[in-house]
Amino acid sequence: MSRTPKAPKIPTSNTHEPITTTKALAAIVERYQSAPFLAVDTEFMREKTYYSQLCLIQISDGKKAVCIDPLAQGLELDALWSLMRDEAILKVFHAAHQDLEIFLNLMGDLPRPVYDTQIAAMVMGQGDQVGYDKLVKAVLDHDIDKTSRFTDWSKRPLSDRQIAYALDDVIFLAQLYPIIINQLDKQGRVAWLADEFDRLASPDTYRTIPEDAWKRIKIRHMKPPALLRLIHLAAWREREAQTRDLPRNRILRDETLIDLAGSNPENRGAFSKIRNFPGGTDGKLIDPVLKVLATAATASPDDAPTQDKSKRQKRPPAAILELLRVLLKHVTDYHDIAPRLIASAEDLEALALDDNAPIRALDGWRRDIFGTPALKLKNGDIAIAIENKKIRLIDL
Repeated sequence: MSRTPKAPKIPTSNTHEPITTTKALAAIVERYQSAPFLAVDTEFMREKTYYSQLCLIQISDGKKAVCIDPLAQGLELDALWSLMRDEAILKVFHAAHQDLEIFLNLMGDLPRPVYDTQIAAMVMGQGDQVGYDKLVKAVLDHDIDKTSRFTDWSKRPLSDRQIAYALDDVIFLAQLYPIIINQLDKQGRVAWLADEFDRLASPDTYRTIPEDAWKRIKIRHMKPPALLRLIHLAAWREREAQTRDLPRNRILRDETLIDLAGSNPENRGAFSKIRNFPGGTDGKLIDPVLKVLATAATASPDDAPTQDKSKRQKRPPAAILELLRVLLKHVTDYHDIAPRLIASAEDLEALALDDNAPIRALDGWRRDIFGTPALKLKNGDIAIAIENKKIRLIDL
């Protein structure tokens, strides 16, 4: 896309104090209720907790930007939650996933409707998962001061520099959104983002099911009994982490779970051989772990997932897969769109194996620009050629 002339910066004050009282929050919420959209961002800490600790909320309607201090004593956030639930006001985020996860945990539901400028940037030729500072530079030609990026947002008082940094995140976001939406409207690509934003609006996107927690652990092939033990252990650790609000690895590390699943200790003494088990044979987690292992032992080996085995048995032809990759690169370069928005590596493998694979690349606009040419390429109806050092498609 062509570079847009630098937009004038909304003036802010380095002495702008965060909102710390329920009365002040109610006043700004009343002002924002007439806004068509709000730029929203958060600052949080997560190094020592399972759930993100919300430390600051920034909001701008394009005219006035404020910081809200959720750590302020006595501040009630009910008015803010009502604003976030107001479906007449669009909430604009950049890289919204973690912000929305925080709102879901604290509000009990999600802000609606939402718009993510990072996702929008993927159909504007800005690449995959472009950072906020790079997008601001590309669209507004402004350099953001990121020296406060790694600050401890839980410490009070916040400095003027920290507040200015936090406010910039929504000041420029409020300027970005109208430009982005106008550009996508000109390109006829507004609807291309619908399913991406639907995913953001689904609570299931942010909830971790303990029984699925083992999928986060990087493992090689495990025999069914050991895999069942790992599934039970990972689910137990996930519940412990949620209940105690601690990072997973503060309960037990991944490698420790793998060692437990493989060695299957049957008594306290056997824990002396378990890698990094806290407390060794005197560890407080021995009894609950033994209980989990005993429960896993009652499961049938037939209950163990078999997807890894099926994947190993059905590998797509390497030549077809490579051609699909080349085609995807050609299509995404031509349309100036991030490849991830069309198809993942797993999607390409599925497509190489099955013309009717249940993947997004075979639906809607993705099928129009990539899915249909991909099927034609597979079936020998078109060919890939190089002309003047550029790829082009040839009808056969």
